Amino acid sequence: MNGEIAAAERWGIIGHDWAADLLRRSLLHRRQRHAYLISGPPSLGKRALALAFAKALNCEHDDITGRPCGACRSCRAISRGHDPDIIIAKGEDGAPLKIEAIRDVARLLALKPYSARYRIAIFEDFDLVAPQAQDALLKTLEEPAAQAIMIVLASSVERVLPTIRSRAQSIPLRPAPLQLIKAALVARGCDEDRADLVARLSSGRIAWALNAIKDDELLAFRREMLDELREIIEGGRLARIKAAERLSKRVGKDKAALRDILEIWLTYWRDVLLQSHDCPVKPCNSDRADEIRSLAARTSSRDAQDALAATLRTIDALATNANIRLALDALLLEYPGLE
Repeated sequence: MNGEIAAAERWGIIGHDWAADLLRRSLLHRRQRHAYLISGPPSLGKRALALAFAKALNCEHDDITGRPCGACRSCRAISRGHDPDIIIAKGEDGAPLKIEAIRDVARLLALKPYSARYRIAIFEDFDLVAPQAQDALLKTLEEPAAQAIMIVLASSVERVLPTIRSRAQSIPLRPAPLQLIKAALVARGCDEDRADLVARLSSGRIAWALNAIKDDELLAFRREMLDELREIIEGGRLARIKAAERLSKRVGKDKAALRDILEIWLTYWRDVLLQSHDCPVKPCNSDRADEIRSLAARTSSRDAQDALAATLRTIDALATNANIRLALDALLLEYPGLE
């Protein structure tokens, strides 16, 4: 356990001690793989773990047990996002990675590193990539260059091709405990009440929580979207259709942006469902406790459960070719409140 804690602290990882220790031990024994699949819900810390591992792989510190040191040229370059041997592969304007982009990264991985031990490619949101585009990575996985390492990040491993899953070491991350996140926020200067609210809202997503205490826009956006949801619930059919139009224009073609909104609504419907059963658990949206109690008193537990299920189905549909406007129309008309 002490080794796990030491690895997590050195790597700056919160809530995923076992994963940091697993990767640390692979370095110590020089048994690192050519490909890794780090999975878990959005904003859980997958990218932070991948970058910390990249630092440890290319750190210039003489003692391998002291990597990543955080002070060498390589560690500092990765922290600044300016290391030519680290390739961050992600889609543009909210769209998934295209096959041409994956082929370009594969070509770069075949070349020798500029100055580091390894050339490392981190593929973000790979589960949203079309199967044909995912398949473009297969040859690189089957015949990797000696100094190439691939780290695939995915919210859902089920949407990653089995041929890719079988060739990568799987590292499934889980939500961090509420009290651990709260303690981490307080340690960074956040007051107790705000830390408690943010930790509850995070649903175990440490990356989201850390961003929320640094960026007021995240909580302001959450308040705006909960106000929008309240108007939708109180509004009639025409008001809901207009709300769907308004939201679809706001997110455009960015399905990730819509998913962020629906994730906020999920926490609200969970709170309503728990309140409808008189659950003593403190609501996630604790600053809206009175509002949630009022809605739960007017809404059956079945309605709240149906709204929760409909929101989850819509989130799942965003991983397919679902039309954003049509998906929103269907979802808002399914929410309770309409006569």
